[in-house]
Amino acid sequence: MKFVVSPEEAGLRLDRFVSSHSAELSRTRVQELIEAGLVVLNGKPAKDSQKVRADDVVEVTPTQRPAMKAEPEQIPLDILYEDDDLIAVNKAAGMTVHAGAGNTRGTLVNALLGRGQTLSEGGDPLRPGIVHRIDKETSGILLVAKNDFAHSRLADDFRERTIQKTYLALVHGILAEERGRIELPIARDPVRRNRMTAKRTASLPNARAARTDWRALVRIDSTTLVEVLLHTGRTHQIRVHFSALRHPVVGDTLYGASGQFEVGNVTLPALGRNFLHAAKLGFRQPRTGQTILLTAPLPPELRGYLGKLAAAADASPAPIDAALKGFL
Repeated sequence: MKFVVSPEEAGLRLDRFVSSHSAELSRTRVQELIEAGLVVLNGKPAKDSQKVRADDVVEVTPTQRPAMKAEPEQIPLDILYEDDDLIAVNKAAGMTVHAGAGNTRGTLVNALLGRGQTLSEGGDPLRPGIVHRIDKETSGILLVAKNDFAHSRLADDFRERTIQKTYLALVHGILAEERGRIELPIARDPVRRNRMTAKRTASLPNARAARTDWRALVRIDSTTLVEVLLHTGRTHQIRVHFSALRHPVVGDTLYGASGQFEVGNVTLPALGRNFLHAAKLGFRQPRTGQTILLTAPLPPELRGYLGKLAAAADASPAPIDAALKGFL
């Protein structure tokens, strides 16, 4: 494929320019082709971030991506619960749940396969056993099915919203109310495609109903620690809902949080992840129907951050300890 840059397109990144002319190629795939030297700018290889100029000639030689499947890797996991049908993992922040384009190593699925785990097929060789997901920079409980029977039953329960999902989140700003409910439809952001968006209007195309209930646990300086109950499972739901209220999750720079912020006379360093943790999960064992309630303690980096926040605000840590008592 050969394209000539118009004056109106001058200044675009090379990967964005190619993506805009090739509907069949995702931006991730375009970046892979650029890295492989299969996209040339004026006859020479270029970087994906290079800006194009008017009358530049871009040539693309698309190739089919080789079929991928999840491969076993020896990666430690924190197992919270396991039986013949399922396994519950306390996923660390920074770990992707399953492989995808440009990311085939170091995932939760790779780690499960590395321990000799049999997983449900689920129809996708890249995500065997995966019934639901949590974001890469979110920690906490994730259920994985060992067989197709369990996968089907758990998928039905998630779809019918009978599984209770409770999170802990630290958000910017003081939430004045003790409890609240957010019911804003969520859709893919039409401008920034790596984000979701939530608005009160019905103008968003393909918006899906979403409900988030929250309860304030403790207020620390200019932040609020909240317990969050998800009633739906939309992409980035908690993050986009609190961002829509102008209370973004601490550390979530994608949705408007500052990397570091002032508390008293102290500048708290960037957290390096989202302060969002899947703390509790209540579900029925798919074969026996027994109710199981799992709790994942707050990770040390998040517990330590709350301590730094309290110290910077010259506040007693006792209210934090009391608020977290049910999650430790």
